[in-house]
Amino acid sequence: MPNWKEVLEEIQVEAQKGVPNALDVIRRKYILDIQKKTGRNVIAYYSGWLQRGNAIDVIVNDKDKNAFMVNIHKLDRTKGLDLILHTPGGDLAATESIVDYLNQMFGNNIRAIIPQISMSAGTMVALSCKEIIMGKQSNLGPIDPQMGGVACQAVLDEFQKAKDDIKINPQAAALWQVIISKYHPTFLGACQNSIDWSEKLALDWLKRNMCNGDEPRAKKILKELCDHKTNKSHARHMSIDKCKEIGLSIIEMEQDNDLQDLILTVHHSFMHTFAHSTATKIVENHLGVTYVESLPIQIPLQMQQTKHP
Repeated sequence: MPNWKEVLEEIQVEAQKGVPNALDVIRRKYILDIQKKTGRNVIAYYSGWLQRGNAIDVIVNDKDKNAFMVNIHKLDRTKGLDLILHTPGGDLAATESIVDYLNQMFGNNIRAIIPQISMSAGTMVALSCKEIIMGKQSNLGPIDPQMGGVACQAVLDEFQKAKDDIKINPQAAALWQVIISKYHPTFLGACQNSIDWSEKLALDWLKRNMCNGDEPRAKKILKELCDHKTNKSHARHMSIDKCKEIGLSIIEMEQDNDLQDLILTVHHSFMHTFAHSTATKIVENHLGVTYVESLPIQIPLQMQQTKHP
C-alpha cells in the first residue's frame, strides 16, 4: 500500500488527468478496500483539528448525529461496524447521544480503529466498542471531564486543599480567597456532576460490551482513564502498550499487515484532504456516502463592495 508521499502523488496524478474531486476519489477507494478486507461496514469519523484547531466544528458535537444517520442509512447492519476514529473529543452530551444511537443500530458489534489519535470523548466512544484496533503509533487519552479547559477534578482538589490549609492556618484565608474567587457559586457542583456523569457512562458502556459484565475489570480501566492525579494532563497520550496494560481489549494493527496498510493509507488520504481543502470534519462510509463540515468561504473585500456608476 502507498505511503504518505505516494498517496499524495496518486492524488496529484488523478487531478492532472482531470478527475474531479481527486481527493475524494482516492480516499473513498481505500475506505472501500478496508470493507472488502474485513467484510464489515466501515465508517470513518475524522476531525481536522490538527490542521484547524480553532475551527468550531472539529470537536464532537450534536451535528455529528446527522452525519452518522446519513452514513448508516442503507447499510446492512447485520455486518457490524468498524468505526475509524480521529478526534480530539468534545461535548459529553453529544457523545452519549452518538454512542446510544450506534448501539441501537449495531448492538455490541462495533470495533474502533485508531489510526493515530482519539482523545477524551473520542476515547469514550472507543470504550463503548467490543474491541479497539491500535498500532504502535496509535493513542487514546484520559476521559476526565474539562470545563473551560480546566480539569474538573483539579478544581475540586484545589478547593479541598484550600479548605484543609485554612483549617490548619486561618491566616491563609486571604491568599486562598484570591485563588478560589474565580469559581462562581455553582461551578464546583457542575464539576462534580460532570465527573459523575462521565464515569457512569464509561462504566456502563464497558460493562455492556468490552468487559462483558466484568465490573471489577471495568472499574480498573475507568480508574486509569479518569484519574487526573495519575495522568497529570488531559492531553496525555496513552500508547497501545498502556491501553493493554490497563485492561482494554486491544487488537494489534501489526498482526495483519494488509489491514494495517489499508488503515494507514486511509489516514494519509484524510490528512491530505484536510491539508488541501476547507474541510474541518468528514464522516464517510465505504459506500462513498460523505458528510462534510467546512470552513466558511471568505469573500474577498473587493468582491463585497458595491460598484456605483
